[in-house]
Formats: sequence, C-alpha cells, structure tokens
Amino acid sequence: MTSPESAATARRTVLVTGAASGIGAATARRFLREGWNVVINHLEGQQAEAQEVAAGATAPGQRALCVAADVTQDADCVRMLAATGEAFGMLHALVNAAGISKMVPHSRLHDVSADDFQRIYAVNTIGPFQMIRAAAPLLKAASTEPVRASIVNISSVAALMGSGSSVPYACSKAAVNALTLSMARVLAPEVRVNAVCPVLVEQGFVQRLAPAMFDAFREHQVKVSPLKRLGHPDEVAEAIYWLSTGASMMTGSIVELDYGMHLTST
Repeated sequence: MTSPESAATARRTVLVTGAASGIGAATARRFLREGWNVVINHLEGQQAEAQEVAAGATAPGQRALCVAADVTQDADCVRMLAATGEAFGMLHALVNAAGISKMVPHSRLHDVSADDFQRIYAVNTIGPFQMIRAAAPLLKAASTEPVRASIVNISSVAALMGSGSSVPYACSKAAVNALTLSMARVLAPEVRVNAVCPVLVEQGFVQRLAPAMFDAFREHQVKVSPLKRLGHPDEVAEAIYWLSTGASMMTGSIVELDYGMHLTST
C-alpha cells in the first residue's frame, strides 16, 4: 500500500508566489483541484488567507505547503525552494504571481519617485528572477517529455500598452516580459518559460486599493474591448494551468488575455 507521504511525493508539484489573494490564490486553487501538491507562498500576516487556499488540498495524500517568504529577498527565495525540495523532492511548475503597484495616474509625474520604481521593481521583476534562479535545479530535475517543466510569469496588458495603475508598474511588467524571453532561452530545453498579460480583473489590488480608479478602468474596458468583459482571476488561472500542463509547443510566449483589446487603438 502506498503511504500518504509517498503518494504526495509522486504527485506533480507547483509553487505559486503571491498565492494568498487574487490571481495567485485562484491559480493555487486551480492546481489543487487537479490533484497537484501546491506550495503556497504568502507574506507574513497572510497566514489565514493562505490556509484558506490550502484547505483545497482534499485528495488522499495531496498536500498544500504554506511558506511565508518575501520574494524581494534572495535568501527567502532560496529557503522557499529548499522547503519545497524537502517536502516533495521535486518541482514541476513555478508561477510568479506576487506583485505590487502604486496607484498614480500616469500624468502625475511628480507623484512618482525613484523609491517607488525600486520598490515595485523589487517585487515585480527582481522577485521573479530570484525565484527562477532558485527553482531552476528542481525544475530541470523534474522535467520530462512531452510537456516539460514550466514557469509562468504574471505580467500585464499594461506592459504592452504603457497603461495601468502607474508608470512604474507598467515598466516593471514590460521588464517581466523581457525576463520571460531571456529565461526561455537560458532554461531550454528542460524548462518552458511563458508569461500571461491579463487586463483588469476583479478581486485584484486595483479594486482593493483604489475603488474609484477600478471603476473607471472597468467602464473603459467593458466599453472598448470587443468581448465587452471584465476579467476574473479564475479565467487567468485557467490560462496559467494550460500553459503549465498542456502547451508543450510553447516557450518564450507572451500571451495576451485582454478580451481583444489589442484589436482597438482606443
């Protein structure tokens, strides 16, 4: 008879950063529903939210491991991957979902400082790089044909349009797209690296931190997008899951999840 410990090790494992809320939480839940072991990264103070996500590990032998860590700290990234290896022995997918912004209209140039850029880049761009570097050995070791090990970076349509919650945010996500291309080359053929660029979604940081800005963005998006829709974290999570498990031909792709907004210049 297979023990719960060996069953957990035999399952595929994914690590999701920023998994206590928003797209990160929806992604962790998506993998949990498919029976994966999931490492749920969260910040200190988000233990309750992380445990709520972890409660989705209901299959026999399935495990969800909550790890408090700050992706801006390289030592935390290394520690998180060490904990993953110790708990599960391998890693098949990494999803870099941790992200922050500052809500500043793009025209208010003097309301954005160098410190704002550095703080946002530390989480949105340097964090994913440090996570990828720490995760690469485990991902390469677990990679098998036909669907190789996978990394999915959460970018934003803001990276493509120079839009979004602030100038530093848009720039940081454009850098994530460049990071995706670089890492896709560096880690091939063992690891596929792709990014998704969602438009505005509900239950995200814009809605939480700037309700008035969220309402204005939502009205514009529903008006101009061909599909007349506001996004939901579960829809983004579905695309991330497919990129991680089914997109065997794809690496270095920047996938627009924008309800067709790229079809209009408005």
